[in-house]
Amino acid sequence: MSGKTIRLFLVDGDPKGLLTAEIINWSGKVLVGSRSNLVKLKQRVESERTGVYMLSGPDPEDSLKERIYIGEGDRVIERLKAHDKDDSKEFWTRVVFAISKDENLTKAHGRYLESRLIGLAKRADRAILHNSDSPSPPPLPESDQADMEYFLEQIEIVFPVLGFSCLQPKPEQLVSQQTTSCVGSDEPMTSSPLFVIDRPSQKVYAEARLVNGEMVVLGNAKVRRQGTPSWDSYLKLRDKLIAEGKIRDTDDPEVLVFKENISFSSPSAAAAVVLARNANGRTEWALKGTSTTYGDWQDKRLDSDEAVE
Repeated sequence: MSGKTIRLFLVDGDPKGLLTAEIINWSGKVLVGSRSNLVKLKQRVESERTGVYMLSGPDPEDSLKERIYIGEGDRVIERLKAHDKDDSKEFWTRVVFAISKDENLTKAHGRYLESRLIGLAKRADRAILHNSDSPSPPPLPESDQADMEYFLEQIEIVFPVLGFSCLQPKPEQLVSQQTTSCVGSDEPMTSSPLFVIDRPSQKVYAEARLVNGEMVVLGNAKVRRQGTPSWDSYLKLRDKLIAEGKIRDTDDPEVLVFKENISFSSPSAAAAVVLARNANGRTEWALKGTSTTYGDWQDKRLDSDEAVE
């Protein structure tokens, strides 16, 4: 495992104020600020350079979702000033942008990064993309393209650290990249073992893997339709997943099915949705083919001196 050192600097000494971020031995530099701090951003020499930026804020139609806009500019601040006056972009409250400290980014480089970032955001599908079109990357010399791909890799590292996680693939997407259907399959997909909830009497069968700290229930999982009268945890979450079409009806009036892989914040959240009742994920999930619960598996790892990949 290779680590990275990221140097953060609070320009005003305020965690909610302007912030800069740099990776050791990287020529790039990232700045973050609120929309209300555009005047202070304008005073920064970095804002006068060529760069790529992202506007972010709550979606006007659903405040629980994030809306973003990705762009580039020869002088980043001029683009930000224009967006501040644009009534169609009233949603944004924060901005993050990346420039080159050695001033080697050109207009073509900026357009290349913009195109690639839009593609990454679309694929991750973590936020609503405000951009109306998706420009193709402009042709670059092979060496320049390699440089921009490295620059992009550093952006993908820094942005999530600063609270902009919309470029990161969802855990269920990481699973899908390795298999299209895992139910009944023992093929390894990730470093996590396979966990199951198997309740034949209730017609419930679900498989899941732990990916990047989230529990991903695999597609085709069969779950209980009717919840228990006392069920109150994660009930609204299941209703939301049904409304989004991620959990669907089956011919069996007692069973619903996962249309696709779905990630949950915890094993308990996943177990509650599968079993349609309040549930402790540490005891409900078990290693496939064994009686070892998720909790036992986790405790064993915590007590072990072996390094965890």
